[in-house]
Amino acid sequence: MAEQQHPVTAEHARLAAAHDEGDQAWAAWGPYLSERAWGTVREDYSATGEAWDFLPHDAARSKAYRWNEDGLAGVCDRGQTWCLALALWNGVDPILKERVFGLAGPEGNHGEDAKEYWWYLDSTPTHSWMRWRCHYPQREFPYTDLVQQNRSRGKDDPEYELVDTGVFDEGRFWAVTVDYAKAAPTDLCLRVTVRNHGPEEATLHVLPTLWFRNTWSWGRDPYRPEIRAEDHRLVAVHHDSGPLVLAGDGSPEVLVCENETNFERLYGVANTTPWPKDGINDRVVSGAATVNPEGVGTKAALHYAVTVPAGGSREIRLRLSRPSGEPDLGGGFAWTMQAREDEADEYYRALTPAGTSADEALVLRQALAGLLWSKQYYAYDVRQWLDGDPAGPPPPPQRQQGRNSRWKHVANADVISMPDTWEYPWYAAWDLAFHTAVLAHVDPGFAKDQLLLMTTERYMHPNGQLPAYEWAFGDVNPPVHAWAALEVFRIDGGTDTDFLERIFHKLIANFTWWLNRKDPDGNNLFEGGFLGLDNIGLFDRSAPMPSGVHLEQADSTAWMVMYALDMFRMAMVLAEHDPTYEDMAIKFARHAITITVTANQQGLWDEEDGFYYDRLRTDDGRVLELKVRSMVGVVPLFAVAVVGERRLAQLRRLVLTWAREHAPELVEVVETDERRHVLSLIRPDRLVRVLGTVLDEEQFLSPHGLRSMSAWHRDHPLHVQLRGSDFSVDYEPGESHTVMFGGNSNWRGPVWFPLNYLAVQALRTYEQEYGARLTVEHPTGSGRQCRLGEVADDLSRRLVSVFCDDARGRRPVFGDCELFQTDPAWHDLIPFYEYFHGDTGAGLGAGHQTGWTALVANLILQRGDRAPTPRPADVPRTEPVVRR
Repeated sequence: MAEQQHPVTAEHARLAAAHDEGDQAWAAWGPYLSERAWGTVREDYSATGEAWDFLPHDAARSKAYRWNEDGLAGVCDRGQTWCLALALWNGVDPILKERVFGLAGPEGNHGEDAKEYWWYLDSTPTHSWMRWRCHYPQREFPYTDLVQQNRSRGKDDPEYELVDTGVFDEGRFWAVTVDYAKAAPTDLCLRVTVRNHGPEEATLHVLPTLWFRNTWSWGRDPYRPEIRAEDHRLVAVHHDSGPLVLAGDGSPEVLVCENETNFERLYGVANTTPWPKDGINDRVVSGAATVNPEGVGTKAALHYAVTVPAGGSREIRLRLSRPSGEPDLGGGFAWTMQAREDEADEYYRALTPAGTSADEALVLRQALAGLLWSKQYYAYDVRQWLDGDPAGPPPPPQRQQGRNSRWKHVANADVISMPDTWEYPWYAAWDLAFHTAVLAHVDPGFAKDQLLLMTTERYMHPNGQLPAYEWAFGDVNPPVHAWAALEVFRIDGGTDTDFLERIFHKLIANFTWWLNRKDPDGNNLFEGGFLGLDNIGLFDRSAPMPSGVHLEQADSTAWMVMYALDMFRMAMVLAEHDPTYEDMAIKFARHAITITVTANQQGLWDEEDGFYYDRLRTDDGRVLELKVRSMVGVVPLFAVAVVGERRLAQLRRLVLTWAREHAPELVEVVETDERRHVLSLIRPDRLVRVLGTVLDEEQFLSPHGLRSMSAWHRDHPLHVQLRGSDFSVDYEPGESHTVMFGGNSNWRGPVWFPLNYLAVQALRTYEQEYGARLTVEHPTGSGRQCRLGEVADDLSRRLVSVFCDDARGRRPVFGDCELFQTDPAWHDLIPFYEYFHGDTGAGLGAGHQTGWTALVANLILQRGDRAPTPRPADVPRTEPVVRR
């Protein structure tokens, strides 16, 4: 284990206890409850695999989930035995607001999309303190209007968002803030603050809801836990979690039902209970007799009806804890809240680099908060899912040959860092790799555990492939796991060789899978499919090519050089402690060198354009170069490693000796000087040429980062005919105009943070070797020569600027939405979108994508030494300040 620094804050002390002593108690409860479980693959038991249709939003309130739960501002234990979340009702909606609403993929003109506004404003790594906020309309929520309008719009039309419906006009909305503070690992204080932003007095129904995940209805475990109303509190008993008490201030109405499916509403057959899952909803909204008058069940709520004057606010205090006398909702509660918030402030002051502006510090803190809130409990046993449950009807036979049928070994039941809590409430291997590079700054232990988790026998395929994501575990994402492991190792201090050794052995199997499966001809030119870049190519790269045609991918080949170099770097570190790893260093250096030579000498490099392209090769020897100027040709920049003086002797002895004996034609590629040496796919003269294209503001370089496709294609679309079919590609800086693979993701022009981050890192690596000896014109055509480190710094500034106020006080991420740009109630609530408009920086895609877009935190953290700075300007408090 890496040697931990002496704790400097209370939160550092909690982390140190978890990492050094294995005491994970403070992380036993956390924000592990997803904000969408409906419309997922896990809950889809259809023959056709149409997950959005099998369990849509309208059915979610009535159907018990099989695998995991969802809710607003929710928390649960690590095994999701119990769940606690918020439900709201404005008095006019047709249903309670128990979960985030959004469009299914077929309903949106640009794919699936959440149609609500909520934010993760704060969290410590152990979740000792957390803050969540949503803006809930006082007018009737426009469910039907949102669906109809988006269904009627085409791909050339913008999405119709909740703000476009007018429900927030005149400020008629509730700002609902939920603060969590732990008095102890299993003693959780909750403060719900509702602020009436409307012009008139209004009433909001607030229902903190406690329930047990349904594990008893499937014929595998008959044990049924119990929640019982006692006075104005809830007492919950489960043999796994032990007894719990949820107490609230005042005299709330206690409503209890069962977490059981309403079969009558959904299927027209008799219910198994008169108090089904939606019983509380029906009781509050329509006064139905659908809650148990005996006050016993498996789902329960404390019902508050809060009337607040215009501009006023109201606070509700609650506490979830073990039974131990009367829960303190007074002075002790207030002390805990203030103490944990102060400790969070102290923690982030210690983390934030000196010189960071207040606005950047706000972005940093919210980016990390979103990533920490996106840790979700994820359960999915593929074999059980395919075979069905004893108490349910047998699944259709098509499932045995359908989705994920070759991944029967997968048996997941873990807390995992998710790409997004709504749009992507499932893990994705390459997304997770980028998450860990950020998490390493705040919780390196969790980051390491996440990387190792993906390589365990319950995740990694026996053939060595890592699972992509639940929609298709067998899809292929870029192999960035080794890069992430080295990033985490470095950020954590570079001493935890036990972690590096464990993951190195696992990744050998994955590297071998790539060699065997993605280089079918053994010529060191790799295929790989879409590689997470969705629609970036002329055609769907994940689909089988026509007979006799092979796609040789510049990005896949470059990823493999990068992978080999990362494995080489790991082996060199491990060889310092164990000489047996020297042989592995030779192995991976050899792979990197031979693939590099092939990529540069056999067709992926275009000498005329000075760029890398995919190419099609037919069995009769014809070759078609696909001259698309996209990130596909930028990925070769990432394949670089610098070997410093400390390891140069090893490099000479191990690699040059092997090369001279077995591949003398490659010696010039790996020749070194006496100081250090750069191993890279691109030699210096070609690096300058590629950067000439990449740093051209008329091509890749935008005001807010590198575009995923050159803007040159705006006026120069590319058309190719293949086997009688026409294919074309052009520059699309915003939402995709094509229905090709990828749904609402678009890699034909927008700015994406993960590859931009790799570009920044690669430029800094080149700077280590070349320094002032290599400069490039930046931006291209400006006449200004810059070192590569200076280019990296400028690119980093451009990326951070997406979220920060410009000279006019406008955040590019908000686009042209005047409410977000000018209203103080909205302006400092930062959304971390999936990707960003290639010309304006406006946020696009998944609106709460706090996973890899949280890399903005790393860009801010890398600017200098960490030192205390003034606390960033926070969103104005809506609750009274209590000082100790």
